[in-house]
Amino acid sequence: MGSGCSSLSYSSSTFIVTASSISSPSSSSSSLKLNPRSFLSHSPRNLSTQLRNQAPLRCGRSLEMESQKPMFDVEKFDDEFVQKLVYDALVWSSLHGLVVGDKTYQKSGKVPGVGMMHAPIALLPTPFPEIYWKQACEVAPIFNELVDRVSLDGKFIQDSLSRTKKADIFTSRLLDIHSKMLESNKTEDIRLGLHRSDYMLDEETKSLLQIEMNTISSSFSGLGRLVSELHQSLLRSYGDHLGLCSERVPRNASTSQFADAMAKAWLEYNNPRAVVMVVVQPEERNMYDQHWQSSVLREKHNIVTIRKTLAEVENEGRVQEDGTLIVGGQAVAVVYFRSGYSPTDYPSESEWNARLLIEQSSAVKCPSIAYHLTGTKKIQQELAKPGVLERFLDNKEDIAKLRKCFAGLWSLDDPEIIKKAIEKPELFVMKPQREGGGNNIYGDDVKENLLRLQKEGEEENAAYTLMQRIFPKVSNMFLVREGVYHKDQAISELGIYGAYLRNKERVIINEQSGYLMRTKVSSSNEGGVAAGFAVLDSIYLN
Repeated sequence: MGSGCSSLSYSSSTFIVTASSISSPSSSSSSLKLNPRSFLSHSPRNLSTQLRNQAPLRCGRSLEMESQKPMFDVEKFDDEFVQKLVYDALVWSSLHGLVVGDKTYQKSGKVPGVGMMHAPIALLPTPFPEIYWKQACEVAPIFNELVDRVSLDGKFIQDSLSRTKKADIFTSRLLDIHSKMLESNKTEDIRLGLHRSDYMLDEETKSLLQIEMNTISSSFSGLGRLVSELHQSLLRSYGDHLGLCSERVPRNASTSQFADAMAKAWLEYNNPRAVVMVVVQPEERNMYDQHWQSSVLREKHNIVTIRKTLAEVENEGRVQEDGTLIVGGQAVAVVYFRSGYSPTDYPSESEWNARLLIEQSSAVKCPSIAYHLTGTKKIQQELAKPGVLERFLDNKEDIAKLRKCFAGLWSLDDPEIIKKAIEKPELFVMKPQREGGGNNIYGDDVKENLLRLQKEGEEENAAYTLMQRIFPKVSNMFLVREGVYHKDQAISELGIYGAYLRNKERVIINEQSGYLMRTKVSSSNEGGVAAGFAVLDSIYLN
């Protein structure tokens, strides 16, 4: 597995909770009292049954987890010491490229080197139980394989998203491209996936629960690696004072492993004059995270990369008779999407034309339209249903490992779960088919939107998936933005990268490929770093 377990577009954070066990009701009850700290079963169907039966739910606790103590107390550090840590962290970030564009500079998203500032960071790594770290690493290749197998089942994708297509124009347009590929019998012999599976650890049940599987624009493999190295550096200098060991911050090879996967896909394409094309947004202040990949491709593999917006692809691109994608006069071997995941990335028909053009070509797409759709919330919901994983996976142990990570997910055509969500909206999250942060619906807004959808009819329901909310551990942490640290109550989300490369029946790469920790103030619902809600972090194994 590459660097393995010794070693969060960014996507929106949704907090879902699933109990590891449910005890039988000790007595009957005429009303269900949902405890936000303890109320779910792993199976959505089981939970739905529990809700209908109005049974009180209780969940067990792990004695091992209960015995854990805070790794360090931020209250004991005086301002002078923290300021010294911050200063050293900012110097390190500046010297090592842990930077983003400063939005106050007009050119910061277009011209490299203009208007740079340090990336938002946690000053110290977040403690994370090693047992759950290993669990997340272990399931990464299984999720990679699952995405690939689902992507090959065009009927499953189209059927699962058929109702969503009627309610969500963005998903509808993506499905139209997918349909055209199916109708033309277009196959992707070389399939490259650079994924990120996001998790949170529920504080009550100590279950590691998957929030979502990102199959397009899985960002921060560049900067995420650097935060791990920053924290290792700080602990080497100040570990004795902090009582922390730098060796407990896992090695993170996400940058090189993603670049190596793209390089191997380039080799499989077998055109030494072809380039890797990174599809970007017109103004990309997170360009340095992307440039780290291009730098490794150039310096380690001698592969040229070009950066193009979808509009530029439409203007400069064409597909030759043999399927070769030509953009700006250059043949393209691999298309790496760091754009194209949000409706705002398609302001005109030019962008949609470009997406179709790329899909019609023989270039290796990361992701293909099928991989992209496999990462939607609705597909995630379908896969969580009993018996569906067996359609795609044969190994019962692998299926059990995935199911252990699943949380409650429902469509909005279940009247019983809708009733409970209206009664207890703080326990649920509504998610549209969107990536990139800032899209989810929480709290009283869940109730208001569900009531609105009930009045408007069932068709609009298909645009959303209802998920249950995780209640992770809250800790005092130092968060650094724009050179200033703030001490806040914060929660964290672990993202595990996965790389998958296949050429027909031959699996070339299937590995866990590093990680990303994102930390945010606990009072914030959303969690995207580039969207302004969270900071980059690393983990400290305990």
